[in-house]
Amino acid sequence: MPELPEVQTIVSDLHQTIIGQKIVNFETAWEKALKNTSLSEFKKTILSQKITDIQRRGKNILIFLENDWVILVHLKMTGQLIFQNKPSKNKILRHNFFLESGFLEFRDVRKFGSLNLVKKADLEKYFEKLGIDALNPKFTTQKLTKILQKNKTKNLKSVLLEQNLITGIGNIYASEILFEAKINPHRQTGSLSAIEINQLHRAIKKILRKAVRMRGTSDSDYLDGYGHKGHFQEVLQVYRKNGQKCPICGTIIEKSTIGQRSTFYCPHCQK
Repeated sequence: MPELPEVQTIVSDLHQTIIGQKIVNFETAWEKALKNTSLSEFKKTILSQKITDIQRRGKNILIFLENDWVILVHLKMTGQLIFQNKPSKNKILRHNFFLESGFLEFRDVRKFGSLNLVKKADLEKYFEKLGIDALNPKFTTQKLTKILQKNKTKNLKSVLLEQNLITGIGNIYASEILFEAKINPHRQTGSLSAIEINQLHRAIKKILRKAVRMRGTSDSDYLDGYGHKGHFQEVLQVYRKNGQKCPICGTIIEKSTIGQRSTFYCPHCQK
């Protein structure tokens, strides 16, 4: 599933290509992806509207229109949002926004991705259950400490994945962040010292910012806004490295399951 770095990369790419363009047509091959609206209402709302902005909220992509409606895109597990100068015949193309100059293609192998319409004035209410963004300047060590204290009996890895607490971190980056922080993913949040919380906060910011610079992780289906792979998979330290040697100490990296999600860690480095 695309996480914060992948979604941010797509948003940054599309900001250069679709802002100011008018949506002249829309076609879908999977109408079930339209949430809380019909196809006719969706088209009525977006057609002939100019795109004024594109932003990210957690793992959500927000496309702002001049009529004060927002197209909310969630890529879910295998979604891709790619700008094309010419129409393509891609087999997994589910939705296509025809722009004045080019095409915005929503491709999706598993068909779990969604499209929604939200009034700009209702955005804050729509996202009120979403936690603080992991790269928000307001996400300080103090803020992280409060989140952990309120969930002190929970497993640390699970807390990092709860989007209503901290938004943007997914399974890949949770493993990488905890390895960077040298904290075992099985720890309860209440067992962390102030020093460890500070290490964890620094690791969250460091790993996510590095992944953004490297244009995301193409571990599976992810492609950026131009249809290219990211590069962070080239520097993964523990994710899907079980059975291999830890790059720091040489201990064999282990794999376990936490909250039905695969977790990778070094039993020696991560205490």
